[in-house]
Amino acid sequence: MAKNPNRKSMKRDNSLYGATIFFLAACLAEFYLLALRKYYIHGDVVTEVLPWHSRLLAFAGVGAAVLVLGVVLSVLWKADSRKRLIGWCLTGLGVFFGAGSLMIRQYQEPAVMLLSVVVPVLMVLTVIWAFYERECSVALTALSGTLVVLWVCRRLFSSLTMGVPVKVLSVVYVLLLGGLCWLAKNKKLGKLLPDNADLMPIYAAAGLSAVGVVLGLFSATILYYAMWGLGIVVFALAVYYTVRQL
Repeated sequence: MAKNPNRKSMKRDNSLYGATIFFLAACLAEFYLLALRKYYIHGDVVTEVLPWHSRLLAFAGVGAAVLVLGVVLSVLWKADSRKRLIGWCLTGLGVFFGAGSLMIRQYQEPAVMLLSVVVPVLMVLTVIWAFYERECSVALTALSGTLVVLWVCRRLFSSLTMGVPVKVLSVVYVLLLGGLCWLAKNKKLGKLLPDNADLMPIYAAAGLSAVGVVLGLFSATILYYAMWGLGIVVFALAVYYTVRQL
């Protein structure tokens, strides 16, 4: 008889609790972005845009305060995993409201569009990390990050001011993918991956991502098809591991 017959049930309950907390935090962030889109991006210049332009500094200050509170609570509650999770969520919200508000104030609509893509992606990845096998979570995280990078590159591919920095960051991202494979191969990801983890999905995800990003640097058309191709890979990988979960 197993020593802890309820261990799997408790782990599943904790995963559901964590996913729910992150989901609610992501919903709050998305509502904030919707309000900014309505009043700051598409609102009346005098009565809405200018007041919200000033309020963004206040939101950035609130975000900084929430960040500090989240860090403090995470340290104080380090012995209680459930309470510590609340501290982590507050830390993430603090970073979002603090850095995000400043970024939106600086870049306006492009920043709102980027964050509107990133927040739902993080929401889905939270569920994946909570319930799916670790190698699947790592692979889908890499692929999702690549899709965001490709989306940004496609939006700013021809920009005179942001085109070169975005391409440089894309190259850095490819190097990070290579670093991920190296860490996985040399068993340096012990906290993320079990010893018996199948590394092939991670290698495939990193390899396809690197190819897509590198080829996309030469043409906006290639970027478009690379996004579709990687999107199909994400769907296929998610379906495969969902079936395995059943």
